[in-house]
Amino acid sequence: MEYEPVIGLEIHAQLKTLSKIFCGCSTKFGGSPNTHTCPICLGMPGTLPVLNREVVEYTIRMALATHCAIEPLGRFARKNYFYPDLPKGYQISQYDLPLARNGWVEIDTPRGPKRIRIHRIHMEEDAGKLIHDEYQPVSYVDYNRTGVPLIEIVSEPDITSSDDATAYLKTLREVLRYLEICDGNMEEGSMRCDANISLRPARTSGLGTRTELKNMNSFKNVQKALEFEMRRQKAMLERGEPVVQETRLWDAVRNVTVSMRDKEESHDYRYFPDPDLVPVVVSDDWVSEIRANLPELPEAKRERFIREYALPLYDAQVLTSTKALANYFEEALKHFQQPKALSNWIMSELLRALHSDNRHIEDCPVSAENLAELLNLLDSGVISGKIAKAVFEQMYASGKSAGRIVDENGLVQVSDQSAIESAIDQTLSENPKEVEQFRAGKDKLFGFFVGQVMRKTKGKANPQLVNEILRKKLAG
Repeated sequence: MEYEPVIGLEIHAQLKTLSKIFCGCSTKFGGSPNTHTCPICLGMPGTLPVLNREVVEYTIRMALATHCAIEPLGRFARKNYFYPDLPKGYQISQYDLPLARNGWVEIDTPRGPKRIRIHRIHMEEDAGKLIHDEYQPVSYVDYNRTGVPLIEIVSEPDITSSDDATAYLKTLREVLRYLEICDGNMEEGSMRCDANISLRPARTSGLGTRTELKNMNSFKNVQKALEFEMRRQKAMLERGEPVVQETRLWDAVRNVTVSMRDKEESHDYRYFPDPDLVPVVVSDDWVSEIRANLPELPEAKRERFIREYALPLYDAQVLTSTKALANYFEEALKHFQQPKALSNWIMSELLRALHSDNRHIEDCPVSAENLAELLNLLDSGVISGKIAKAVFEQMYASGKSAGRIVDENGLVQVSDQSAIESAIDQTLSENPKEVEQFRAGKDKLFGFFVGQVMRKTKGKANPQLVNEILRKKLAG
C-alpha cells in the first residue's frame, strides 16, 4: 500500500529580551552554570512572578507577521510535570487562552507556493538544561536557561514531506530574525523543533497514530529524523504492527529515532490557571502601534527586489535570506547603481569568502561602500576583472579600501593603445610559428596570444583593447 505522511511542527523560539519572562535575571547565553538565577526563576517558596511586557510585544510581532488573529485576553497556566531541570515542578505556559491563533506562512516548494497554517502561538518559560557526564553515570543541572522567554509556534498538520518541513522551519527562522526577536540559532538551542508525524493511506483524509520527535538541533537533523520515522512507521504498517503513540528522540550519531516515553496528552499535565499571574489584556491600540512599527518582512523584500532592481528570483532569495545581507546590498547599491552586477559579486566573491572563513555578513571586513568602490573601478576600466578579484582578496584580508590597494600596488589598468600595441608586436614576433598556425585556421591559439600579452603587461592591459588590436594584427 502507498502511504503519505502527515506532519505538524512545534517550534520553540527563545526571545531576545535582556531579562527573563518573570524576573530580572539575564538571558545571556553561555554564562557559568547557575549564575543567571534568582529565587523567582528557581521557584523558591514565597516568590511571585511578574510578566515582562517586552515578551508580550515580541509575541504580538510574530503573530502579526504570520497573519494570526490576536486574542484580546490571554491567560497563563501551570503545566505540571516532574523533570530534574524544572525547578518548580511545573512550567508556566499558556493553555486555553493563548495570545494568537489561526495564522499562516507561505513556503516555496518544487510544486509552487504552499500555505502552512499556524494553529496557535503562545508564551511560556523555558526549562533548565541537563549536562550528562561522559565518564560516569552522573548528570548536572544548569538553571541559567530556566525562565528564559519562549514562544511556541504550533502548526496545523499541513506538512506532507521532510522537504516541506525544512522549508517551513527556514521560513519561520527568517521571519524571527527579520523581526529581531530571536537569533534562530538551533545549535545553541535558541530555536528548537518538535515534530508530530503519522502515516495514512495515500489520498485518504484520516489520521494515523502519531509519534513525537525531539532532540533535533539542525535543519538537516529534522529532515533526516522525519525521513527515518517515515520508513520505520511504513515498515511497521506493512508488517501489520500497530504504531504506538510515543515520544521518540533523534540519535544523530546512529541516525535513528529511539523511544523515550509514552506520549502525554494535555490532561496528563493537569493544567490550571496560574494563581500568581493576572490575565494578559491586549488592546487594539497596542496591536496597531506594534503593527505600524513592523519591519519589511522577507517575502515583501524579495518581491520588492525583483520589482525595483529587476533581479532574478534566485538572486532575490539569496540577498534577502538575512536582514543584514539585504541591508548590505542596498547600502552598496547607493554607491554602485548596477543591481545585477552587484548581486553577482556578493553571491560569488563575497559570500564564498565569508563561507570559507565561517563568518557572517555582520562581521565582513569589506564594507558595502568599499565593495561599491571596487566595482566602480572595474566598471570605469581603471582595473580589469582579473585584477578586481585580486584586489578584493586583499580588501578582505586587510580591510583596506579598493582605491588604496590599487594605488599602493600600481594596479591601474593599461589603456594606452601604443603600449598595448607594443606588447602585442613583441608577442607576435616571439611566436612566428603560432602566428602561422593561427592564420592557417587554428583559431584556438587566439587565447594563447591574449595570455602572452597580459603576462607582458602584468595583467594590467585593458582586455577589450587587447582583443581588438590583436585581431586586427593577426588578420593582417
